[in-house]
Amino acid sequence: MAVDLLLGLQWGDEGKGKIVDVLTSNYNIIARFQGGPNAGHTLEFDGIKHVLRTIPSGIFHKDSMNVIGNGVVIDPVVFAKELEGLDQFDIDYKKTLIISRKAHVILPTHRLLDAASEASKGKAKIGSTLKGIGPTYMDKTGRNGIRVGDLELSDWKEKYRALADKHEAMIKFYNVDVQYDLEEMEVEFFEAVKVLKSLQFIDSEEYLYQAQKSGKTILAEGAQGSLLDIDFGTYPFVTSSNTTAAGACTGLGVAPNQIGDVYGIFKAYTTRVGSGPFPTELFDEVGAKMAKIGNEFGAVTGRGRRCGWLDLIALKYACQVNGVTKLMMMKGDVLSGFKALKVCTAYNYKGETITHLPYNIEPENLKPIYTDFKGWKEDLTKMTEASQFPKELNDYIDFLEKELEIPIYVVSVGPDRKQTIFR
Repeated sequence: MAVDLLLGLQWGDEGKGKIVDVLTSNYNIIARFQGGPNAGHTLEFDGIKHVLRTIPSGIFHKDSMNVIGNGVVIDPVVFAKELEGLDQFDIDYKKTLIISRKAHVILPTHRLLDAASEASKGKAKIGSTLKGIGPTYMDKTGRNGIRVGDLELSDWKEKYRALADKHEAMIKFYNVDVQYDLEEMEVEFFEAVKVLKSLQFIDSEEYLYQAQKSGKTILAEGAQGSLLDIDFGTYPFVTSSNTTAAGACTGLGVAPNQIGDVYGIFKAYTTRVGSGPFPTELFDEVGAKMAKIGNEFGAVTGRGRRCGWLDLIALKYACQVNGVTKLMMMKGDVLSGFKALKVCTAYNYKGETITHLPYNIEPENLKPIYTDFKGWKEDLTKMTEASQFPKELNDYIDFLEKELEIPIYVVSVGPDRKQTIFR
């Protein structure tokens, strides 16, 4: 069976967690392929809001297996707290949650290094979540990292000590004021490692290969968004892993010819957390209204999200690099009540009109060119089928489908899993 893939097409926060949760009943295995606890996947059902950071979003379905792939970086402390949060829901995660031995471990000193590095940049900060993600991936590519499989070896604490000592020397090099008590942090870390070791570790590429051979259905779940990809995002204001479709192959050990459908998720408008260019960002009361209605605050950081109109050029680019086959539009309900809507359909780039994403999208080089649409006033949150949509919403969807040349398969009209309309 082919592996289907689900990922975000903007700067993250598109609503991937909800859609994975909605789709999980169609799949035997949900596999997370990159990123770490800087991601926050929000799910809402039965009146309860859940935020997952490392654990795949299929965990609330007792019949699905959940795989944390080799491309993920795991902070045992955050992970243990995440498991603790699941205990109240009677989830047998020791049976349904398995972890790749090749996934890398975030150490306490990785978080300290992250803070020291960001502090040293001053005004040039890239907006790191300070979760230790970047330094952990740096150790991975520098071939210094500690992997989950190392925790099964008798000498893993010696490896840990050598790497932590190296990190402390690096922190001193940054020459910034980072106050910490590593011994205290390590007590919590080593206790959390025991929790991590209580779960099953697997050779994930072999596990997924055998699952495919036996006809199991697999959904690969990405974190963050395509425009945060280390190669194809708005560098250097990006994350440290490949958030695009290619990352599913390297982050799970799945061959490229085994990828089936690629579900691309986007908001009906655009948001961004932290630093970095954002061509359609709104600085007026319209942007403030979007943020308020959409409750635009980071699930992990709590930081307010910057809001703006839908950027069709960036969205086309993301569809292109991912090979998207089906689109899912989130938060259509947030735009209810806006008299007029805009969609960026071209850029004025250094005096020239272009319709592709250029190397540099900083505001001094680029201005968005908009197409206007009539808004709708109807409340979408109670709607249960596409036939109930107002004409203006249908016009908006039809325009996007025509421009992107990809069907919009799902429209989300609220945060609950039931507020999901299949077209």
